Amino acid sequence: MTDYKNAIEIQNLTKKYDGFTLDNISFNVPKGSIMGFIGQNGAGKTTTIKLLLNLIRKDSGTIKMLGLDNTENEAKVKEQIAAVFDELPFHDSLNAKHLSVILSDIYEKWDKNTYYEYLDRFSLPRKKKIGEFSKGMKMKLQIAAALSHNAKLLIMDEATTGLDPVVRNEILDIFLEYLQDESNSILLSSHITTDLEKIADNVTFIDKGKILLSGEKDKIVEDHAVLKCRKSDLKDIDPADIISSRVTDFGADVMISDRKNLLKKYSGITVDDTTLEEIMLFYVKKGVQQK
Repeated sequence: MTDYKNAIEIQNLTKKYDGFTLDNISFNVPKGSIMGFIGQNGAGKTTTIKLLLNLIRKDSGTIKMLGLDNTENEAKVKEQIAAVFDELPFHDSLNAKHLSVILSDIYEKWDKNTYYEYLDRFSLPRKKKIGEFSKGMKMKLQIAAALSHNAKLLIMDEATTGLDPVVRNEILDIFLEYLQDESNSILLSSHITTDLEKIADNVTFIDKGKILLSGEKDKIVEDHAVLKCRKSDLKDIDPADIISSRVTDFGADVMISDRKNLLKKYSGITVDDTTLEEIMLFYVKKGVQQK
């Protein structure tokens, strides 16, 4: 087994399309952690995941997964990872039992017993056609399959989108169980920031193909704050201290990224706690005053 510090290492990764560029992005997913990969639809999350899985070819940059180059060691890497997508990749005419037979031929470490335990836990029928499953059932089936071949890395692309809150919480609990083995890691791409606030250790924000922010989730939320002031006071704040601002007739909300420093620098100011979603929205509008 290869020894590695980061489950995923992305360095200077670029992919150009007509009208969109994944622009020289770099970030790591530490081993044993959940990385929330956050961005609006079309920000570049799925392109990044397709590059990780070698479904499309990069223009430049390097990708290491579980300490191995993802193209030079593709078969070895894919034996040890699992990917879960928003849309089910299995044919509608199959049932859960068929799926076990197919996947046992694909994965050396396929564990039928673990798979059937997840089917029972998720109350998934073994012989019903997948085409008759609800969206939540299809997602649970993907996760049951993903967790049944001893994968060390889960890559989830919008895995909780469109699911009701009860099913989402059930799936998030499964992820936390999986992480109890400290050699396991998860990259969870989503635009549902409330899910990531519950379970992510780290977050990476992407927008228009560029990384805006990456680091420990708790530290990012703790360091950022929304400064409330009158419109007329906005001119007294150093532009270098402002991520972006939202100005209305009633005043201004200003996103800042260094709460402690700002409280020392400007006496008497009021700052409010913020959320991942609010941080993301202000970063997306960085450099643009919202009216």
